[in-house]
Amino acid sequence: MGILTCPFPVTASSHSDTPLPSKSSTFFSSSLFSQTTLPSVHSLTPPSSRQHDHQTSVLHHQCLATLRGHSSYVFSLALAGNLLYSGSSNREIRAWSRDPSAHPHSTNNIDVAISNIGAVKSLVIMGDKLFSAHQDCKIRVWKIDNDNNVHQKYNCIATLPTMNDRFLRFFSGKNYVQVRRHKKCTWVHHVDNISALAISRDGSLLFSSSWDRTFKVWRTSDFRCLESVSNAHDDAINAIISSNDGFVYTGSADKKIKVWKKQAREKKHSLVTTMERHKSAVNALAISTDGCVLYSGACDRSVLVWERDTSNISGGTGGHTVVADVLRGHTEAILCLAVVLDLVCSGSADSTVRVWRREEKNNYSCLSVLEGHRRPVKCLTAAIDNGDNNGGGASDSIVGTSYLIYSGSLDCDIRIWHIY
Repeated sequence: MGILTCPFPVTASSHSDTPLPSKSSTFFSSSLFSQTTLPSVHSLTPPSSRQHDHQTSVLHHQCLATLRGHSSYVFSLALAGNLLYSGSSNREIRAWSRDPSAHPHSTNNIDVAISNIGAVKSLVIMGDKLFSAHQDCKIRVWKIDNDNNVHQKYNCIATLPTMNDRFLRFFSGKNYVQVRRHKKCTWVHHVDNISALAISRDGSLLFSSSWDRTFKVWRTSDFRCLESVSNAHDDAINAIISSNDGFVYTGSADKKIKVWKKQAREKKHSLVTTMERHKSAVNALAISTDGCVLYSGACDRSVLVWERDTSNISGGTGGHTVVADVLRGHTEAILCLAVVLDLVCSGSADSTVRVWRREEKNNYSCLSVLEGHRRPVKCLTAAIDNGDNNGGGASDSIVGTSYLIYSGSLDCDIRIWHIY
């Protein structure tokens, strides 16, 4: 398989000739739609003024472009250099120019190729390598050139677990784990959909989570599997993220968020704490730019804001155990989250993207509701608009800064939004 190069097919129309998926599709499982909303947290009952803020749009927004090229659901997005990468349910990875003016109104110059690998569930980038997680339970590594234009050749340089990794563990019985009633395999294998990927701060480790209820740790230098945490949750793990201070967070369909860390002189990650405030499956996690706030989105239609409990840091628990706010407004399940500076973006099965601002005293307000997708928004990524006229790239707050938000949907489209 090669990554498809897509010189920015753009259309301003809100309609497409691509047939939309039916709600009877297996992708439209109950996890995509809202369940009982999270009840009010007594200690967080906001004054009427704050309730009004959550519904007030302040920032301006504009849809700059709609990228059409995928013929199936867009599951994942990643930014690197001048390129936007997207992965879909029909096994494609496409590369797009991030510049809307680079190929205006070009609709007929897309290369199309299909490969017999699983749907692309997650994408992350580390240097000149693109890691893709697939429904066939494997991770693939691609050599990329982020500063090149989209006309480049992409090669798959590794598939995880590697042949060498599997061979080293093939002959010893202690390397096998029970995966089904009458089936065993080596612990380096995921045995169900790989749902998410994350990279450690220093880029040395890759974390993968799966519906098989495990998460694994891989070394990026030689792609060796270093660790597998089995039965990390009681149900499928939908999200994983790594913080700058070494904590790993996993969100699961069992309604829980768990915090893990490899302590000093320990070889493996151990459970630090379990956070249980959501009332339904946790689908998405994100961390603030400063690393002090964790955001979680779930089928209860709410985004929870977790802040460090400084009273627990001395005990090594690391915090993120206190719910500081609940962001409400979506009418269906939260499916994805993205953070850039003080902005928090949430994508939902209600087909909208909401943009929230973290203000002084850690209060939050909803600044914009981005409407245009015709099906659930499954993935998001965001960046400062370095091409703005306000010098936003050097700012540490959103004042005078503009942003680009990229959203992928089950309507098969990718939309680029300008927030200013």
